Amino acid sequence: MAPGARSSFRSQRGPGVPSPNPQPVATMLSRLLKEHQAKQNERKELQEKRRREAIAAATCLTEALVDHLNVGVAQAYMNQRKLDHEVKTLQVQAAQFAKQTGQWIGMVENFNQALKEIGDVENWARSIELDMRTIATALEYVYKGQLQSASS
Repeated sequence: MAPGARSSFRSQRGPGVPSPNPQPVATMLSRLLKEHQAKQNERKELQEKRRREAIAAATCLTEALVDHLNVGVAQAYMNQRKLDHEVKTLQVQAAQFAKQTGQWIGMVENFNQALKEIGDVENWARSIELDMRTIATALEYVYKGQLQSASS
């Protein structure tokens, strides 16, 4: 350093030595304090701005997630309504089918009964036919016996 040049304010004075001109030091401290406060305010504003941006981003994300979930929920609800409608339709059709099946079973039972009756009538007719043949044979035998006795 050149002779007589000051490198810093502090280096020229020792500890405990009062400053020759307190006004510039106070001004400098005041200016440093104001700069420090201004920087703090800038940092606070920047931090507040970032906080608001983060809140806005989180809100957008939340809304997007909720919208996405709502689409799924709405689809599930619609599917459930369709299933409920299909279940009711199926129950009605099952009841109609059960009624129709009961009618068919009744018709088949009546048909079986009619077949049994026809079978009974057929057996009765065979029995009568056999009895009539027996009677016809007996009458023929008697008639032939009378003819032979009359010719003798």
